[in-house]
Amino acid sequence: MPSNARPRDQLLGSLQTQDGDGSVRMEDRFGAGVDDVWSALTDPDRLATWLGEVEGDLRLGGTFRARFFASGWEGTGRVAVCEPPHRLLVLTKDADDPDAPDDHVIEVTLTADGTETILVWEERSMPADLLAAYGAGIQVHVEDLAAHLAGGERCDATARFDELFPAYQEMGASLSE
Repeated sequence: MPSNARPRDQLLGSLQTQDGDGSVRMEDRFGAGVDDVWSALTDPDRLATWLGEVEGDLRLGGTFRARFFASGWEGTGRVAVCEPPHRLLVLTKDADDPDAPDDHVIEVTLTADGTETILVWEERSMPADLLAAYGAGIQVHVEDLAAHLAGGERCDATARFDELFPAYQEMGASLSE
């Protein structure tokens, strides 16, 4: 099985809560070099093929506007950490609440492992009651990145979300037990 292929029922993520805030952590391995994966995460033209429309400055301290295809999320962000080709941390806020502080954190770390790359994608500071939805949605994004790196197309995001959501709901329910 190629390293970008996985069983359809495999969950890539884990969910956590602490002090009322939720976080989602995804981990995956890609059959692509770290520089290629970094480019897919930071080049607006490549982002437009798998994640969404991103306009602005994706360098350290830069600001951007984005609209993600799979989730429909729209908002702004600021690049807080940029350590090519290994670590990217952005702070985002929804377009619906432009006066809110930048408090939603997306952090991606890449580790080279021979000719492959291990990706860890973490999102923090989200409402704990929405963790299952975030988990399913972020996995859709990571799977779309894997497809892009393998030369494929984005998935049907709605159908894939519907497949993943029940398992993330079950995982989230165990957090409150």
